[in-house]
Amino acid sequence: MAQDLLGFVIGAAPPPRLDKALARDVPEAAALSRTRLMRLIEEGAVRVNGDVVQDSKARVAEGDRIDIALPEPRESHMEAEAIALDIAFEDDDLIVIDKPAGLVVHPAPGTPSGTLVNALLHHCGDRLSGVGGARRPGIVHRIDKDTSGLLVVAKTDAAHQGLAAQFAAHSVERAYLAMVHGVPGPGDPRLAGLAGVRFEADGTLVIRTQLARHRTDRQRQAVVTSGGRHAVTRVRLRESFGRPPAASLVECRLETGRTHQIRVHMAHVGLGLIGDPVYGGARRLSVRALPEGAAEAARHFPRQALHAASLGFLHPLSGAALRFSSPLPDDMAALLANLRGTDDSRTE
Repeated sequence: MAQDLLGFVIGAAPPPRLDKALARDVPEAAALSRTRLMRLIEEGAVRVNGDVVQDSKARVAEGDRIDIALPEPRESHMEAEAIALDIAFEDDDLIVIDKPAGLVVHPAPGTPSGTLVNALLHHCGDRLSGVGGARRPGIVHRIDKDTSGLLVVAKTDAAHQGLAAQFAAHSVERAYLAMVHGVPGPGDPRLAGLAGVRFEADGTLVIRTQLARHRTDRQRQAVVTSGGRHAVTRVRLRESFGRPPAASLVECRLETGRTHQIRVHMAHVGLGLIGDPVYGGARRLSVRALPEGAAEAARHFPRQALHAASLGFLHPLSGAALRFSSPLPDDMAALLANLRGTDDSRTE
């Protein structure tokens, strides 16, 4: 049974295809993406001047009357699970989660349950108004299972489209804290002549490459010289550790958000993340250069030392500027204290 009937008229000089004309002229408040509109056309939910049209390429003209029968949101096939969440912010449109390391964001063949999406289905319940026609949370970005920190999730189609547009425009502020082998510096001979790498006047390291799936290991990403997707990471040194410096705390800001981007980029410039089992290699910190026990703590750190520390964006409905920050989780704070050789685990 249809939940609602949405009616409007095609404006002047419409695009030649029905789906494109609908995407242009559908009321903004309906928050219907072109993909969703194409699905509604195929399902017979769209009438043009009273007649059902199921061809997305059908032609329409100025003044044509459009009626779209919007079905009740389908219940998600994913199970709701009572998993504790650390919520930084929530309203009717979106929710910001401070994700712990070890929690997968979305169900997949190898992880069908116990994910953030399962937790959100339980937490939000019928407050999810439907994303893409299904009653489910709208995932607009992800962070790796073993990366901790902030991410925003849409609760409505309108919020999902608004947030997705900001991510596509690279206008979302995303800053990560990472603990890495080595210290970024313009005098590092490993960086001399490395394509796509430069230092700005203030010391910020800018890494600009193409990323694609690794040729032999499809679970990994790799820097490639042709093809792939454009990726930009900006790295700023926050603190170095050891004499001579052997490790550092860096802030990584994403201009793009590709899979494993920070981990791949840091490994590419010889600054692999401490604890990263995929890109970090077998590199070990110098026992002599660091405070007692620090090298051992780094060697046994159980995950990549990466934390999504800040997240900023415009609220997709109200336009209000929102910004959130998250302190280092306990495991990274303890590692930082070891590297400093103190009991003080605060960052500046």
